[in-house]
Amino acid sequence: MNTERLDAALDSALADKRIVGGVHLVSEGGETVRARAVGLADREAGRPMTPDTRIRLASLSKPVCTAVFMSLVEDGTLALDAPVTDHLPGFRPRLPDGTEPVITLHHLLTHTAGLGYRFLETETGPYAKAGISDGLDQPGLSMSENMRRIASAPLYYAPGTAWRYSVGIDVAGAVAEAATGKSMQALLDERIATPLGTTTLSFATEPAEDLATAYRNASPEPVPLQDGDRPILWGEGGVSFAPSRAFDAASFPSCGAGMIGSPRDMLTVLTSLAGHGPQVLKPETLELMKSPRIAPGILTIQGPGVSFGYGWGIVTDAELAATGQPAGTLKWGGVYGHSWFIDPTHDRVSVLMTNTAYEGMSGQLPGDIVGAFYR
Repeated sequence: MNTERLDAALDSALADKRIVGGVHLVSEGGETVRARAVGLADREAGRPMTPDTRIRLASLSKPVCTAVFMSLVEDGTLALDAPVTDHLPGFRPRLPDGTEPVITLHHLLTHTAGLGYRFLETETGPYAKAGISDGLDQPGLSMSENMRRIASAPLYYAPGTAWRYSVGIDVAGAVAEAATGKSMQALLDERIATPLGTTTLSFATEPAEDLATAYRNASPEPVPLQDGDRPILWGEGGVSFAPSRAFDAASFPSCGAGMIGSPRDMLTVLTSLAGHGPQVLKPETLELMKSPRIAPGILTIQGPGVSFGYGWGIVTDAELAATGQPAGTLKWGGVYGHSWFIDPTHDRVSVLMTNTAYEGMSGQLPGDIVGAFYR
């Protein structure tokens, strides 16, 4: 670990006004070996960023909630190969030809169900027309209504035949609630927060000083994200944000994008999933999650050399991936400005969380962080 290069990556992102504030945490062998916070959680109030500042997690919600789902598989409440309709009898999206295929929990967790994301479509796409929420917008939208909208849109492909980043993790949340009769927050508290001793992981909150203000990249400096903002991402329409969603307890608990939590608690969860400290899952379940679940070459976001397991992308060919990270590295990001990885070869967990979209996820900073470790 090159501390000087890691510091330089954060310092230059701050100096160049690519981020307003950020935190980088690293554990090795289960022990925290780096904890650095830079910049401001709230620029207008002058409030500094800290490792305990709560931040909107976006897709960092996915590995946390997937761990909940896999714990339900462990105890027999859910089955990876069972039809979703066993628990959600009304959830029956169809292919464009009108046929109704079987969708399983495995399909949902691996993004192979034929579902999609609104932000990856044009304005005339089926998810846009159906008013589907990606879990970051539409404060107050209920789980049942969003499930109805998702089921009304045609599937992109037959389940299991392709990969498309999707609202599948949100549907899995609805499955978990139906199967247990408990809310996702109750399941999160019971199966993650209590055994690991985390205190900040939630789907909604009251306005509070320990929650970072969300920003988006702009020139000459980032500006606060507003409800309805859709900054361009990957050349399409952009993610639709609504930061106020975090304050509306009536918003459905989005397991794909809707959680809030601190960098310190996020490191605790990922370090546990790396096999250290209190364990929320059995070793054999962790190994199952870390095994590639889709064929090489069909993962459309992370590029070549990366597959997908349960909860994360997996580097399967280090040479093709060309990041310097070894094969077996688990990784993903979050559109509010985050990037993380678990490197089993070096027994390392790295968590980068910022309050600036999209720099902390897909800008220069996450690449500089990875480069400081491996290049």
